[in-house]
Amino acid sequence: MAIKDTARDKIPNPIGESVPRLDAREKVTGVAIFADDLQFGPGLLYARIKRSPHPHALIKSIDTSKAESLPGVKAVVTGEDFPGFIGLYLQDRHIFCRDRVRYVGDPVAGVAAVSEEIAEKAVELIEVEYEVLEPVLDPEFGVSPDAPLLHPDLGEYEVANFIFPQPGTNISNYFKIRKGDVDGAWEKCAVIVEHKYRIPHVQHVPIETHVAIAQVDETGKVTLWGSSQSPFAQRNLIAKALGISQSDVRVIAPYVGGGFGSKAGVSMEALAVAIATKVKGRPVKLRLTREEEFYTAFVRQGLVAHFKMGCDENGKLLAMENKFYWDAGAYTEYGVNITRAAGYSSSGPYEVPNVKTDSYCVYTNHPVGGPMRGFGMPEMHTGLEQCIDELAHKIGMDPVAFRQVNCLKTGSTLVTGSKMHPTGLPQCVEKVAEAIEWGKKEPPSAPNKRRGKGIALMWKAPAMPPNAGSSAWVELNEDGTVTVGVGGQDIGQGAFTIAAQMAAAGLGVPYDWVRVATPVDTQYSPYEWQTVASRLTWSMGNAIVNAARDARRQIIDMVAEVWDEDPEDLDIVDGNVISYKSEESISLKDIVVYGLPKPDGSGWVGGPVVGRGNFMPTYVTGLDPETGQGERAVVHYTTGAQAVEVEVDLETGKVEILRGVAAFDVGKAINPEMVKAQMEGGFVQGLSTALFESLQLKDGVLQNPSFVDYRIATSADAPPDIEAIIVEVPQDDGPWGARGIGEHSMVPTIAAIANAIYDAVGVRPGSPPFSSERVYLAMMEAGIVE
Repeated sequence: MAIKDTARDKIPNPIGESVPRLDAREKVTGVAIFADDLQFGPGLLYARIKRSPHPHALIKSIDTSKAESLPGVKAVVTGEDFPGFIGLYLQDRHIFCRDRVRYVGDPVAGVAAVSEEIAEKAVELIEVEYEVLEPVLDPEFGVSPDAPLLHPDLGEYEVANFIFPQPGTNISNYFKIRKGDVDGAWEKCAVIVEHKYRIPHVQHVPIETHVAIAQVDETGKVTLWGSSQSPFAQRNLIAKALGISQSDVRVIAPYVGGGFGSKAGVSMEALAVAIATKVKGRPVKLRLTREEEFYTAFVRQGLVAHFKMGCDENGKLLAMENKFYWDAGAYTEYGVNITRAAGYSSSGPYEVPNVKTDSYCVYTNHPVGGPMRGFGMPEMHTGLEQCIDELAHKIGMDPVAFRQVNCLKTGSTLVTGSKMHPTGLPQCVEKVAEAIEWGKKEPPSAPNKRRGKGIALMWKAPAMPPNAGSSAWVELNEDGTVTVGVGGQDIGQGAFTIAAQMAAAGLGVPYDWVRVATPVDTQYSPYEWQTVASRLTWSMGNAIVNAARDARRQIIDMVAEVWDEDPEDLDIVDGNVISYKSEESISLKDIVVYGLPKPDGSGWVGGPVVGRGNFMPTYVTGLDPETGQGERAVVHYTTGAQAVEVEVDLETGKVEILRGVAAFDVGKAINPEMVKAQMEGGFVQGLSTALFESLQLKDGVLQNPSFVDYRIATSADAPPDIEAIIVEVPQDDGPWGARGIGEHSMVPTIAAIANAIYDAVGVRPGSPPFSSERVYLAMMEAGIVE
């Protein structure tokens, strides 16, 4: 029995350990696909796109003859060649515009040439005649009957069954919450707060712009190499748009140089494929310039948000009424689900008995809104958490105490009527307040400065279809090492490291025995819906664990048969099969490929071990389209809190972030250091959108499409002290109880900073970014400075 008592104590389990990140040269199989153009040889062609100069116009004619006659041009394509529609939740656009353009940058034609310079010259030679139309440049105007209709065929578009377009309007999705009796609750409120916020569009600004290379062979089969978070979704959507089988589309996705949601779904990749269909056999490369990246790739949607909320004399929230007008841009294939997510999360992380929410996804003639880190939650929480803070002050309660009274606890009734699963949100609030030394006021660094502290809470669910699935395989090699196949993508968040940790723990081998097969390749990799929604640790992780356990079962069953033992008495520890009964032990080396001979010499048992696993949530229910009520709207919520300390310069309005604290309930931290890195990185990115970032759109034209005029936070802007605190209340359906954390750390930052500014100078800055000028003017208006 000695071995049974000690071996289990010594099982090497990398879960919960901060193991090193996988190194591209040593820990993954495969290499980067297009480090340079030499990969594709002298046949590589270069593509450029003719784009609309107008936010809204009809296309009267396109003359490509001059471009076609330019030496070095191999193909010119227009929307005439591609009538199919494309889109994820709502198929509302063509690959190239056919009848009208709907934003500045809308693709009208494409060119393939032997050099990028010739392709650029050919684009200039394409002549397009437009009839300029009145644009829609504000979402509140967009929902009015006076607004021009941007998508007259909205009622004919293919759409997911949980999205509710309003044909004959510019509303591509209308999500409602009707919980309790909001109108009757207002008279019971001791204090009511009501405000309007305008949240600007922002850009993801990945260090690597969008790039794709497409090749179509003589049989019509497509191969697409792309910087992508969604290779399987791209395969599906592009195939459907071209009217071909998904089996005839192969997407290969090497390492991604930054994504943040911008490289999810399909944006420019279909353009490269479409052009490649006209030059069969030759690869076509399309790379967005930095300027194009700013306004022709996905941007974070703008939002006009109206909040009204009230509480009783004890500070208990009684009612909330919200209206969200999402400036979703010209096409809303992703925006419709952001609108839905904001609706079913519209109470914020609070229990409110009476809630009325109207969330509108509105077509405008602005750049296309898409997924960005947080998926609508930073925008929504920005105003909501400032109102919560103001409500606390008006009722005479400390903002932390107010949140502790009202925040969600295990078993709370959610805005959709379902019950909250076990959550550590109260612990998160307590821990950030303690770490920021809430209630303690430090003296400013100079007489002309004031210090303040602010706090904000958050919640976010994976915003995805109810049946988004994951799959994985685990293959063992002759020496006992393990190769893991996944379809999820590593975009810097460490997905491959987590995959290796889970496979090692699930199988019973050392972490450094595991390799992850890369690049992700839809022809060979197992299916994964998309690398979005902070879902890989949870969803892909479940698939990996199931695959590892499948392989483990095969190995143990094989050894049990040869040893004539009960499989229940066997285990795999540190790469060896051991028996707790007989104390026998055998290495995985060789047996996982060649099997084992039967003791009587009559043959062999086993063979090459390949484990397979998948996962799909089966328990998410629909919501009533009129009330938004249902049994289980989402798989789960990640919750958390942030607190900041700021210093405001009374002479300039400049806001300096002195320190930040974040605490999130991640269920189980598979790799604690990587979890903390996500908290820190999200905080800095949230800081950037709070203080600096805004796409300046004037009459539909972007005024600041470069880093000269679009500022993002640098290391100089980050506070010297960011404390990340891990809270672990296990998730019932997560591997080892884990849930995601990638996006959540950016959600509450803007509001926390806004609340800290108020604590410092007594002025609420309202809508971001909180530039020096905006803060100074707010102080002037309040009479704080002259």
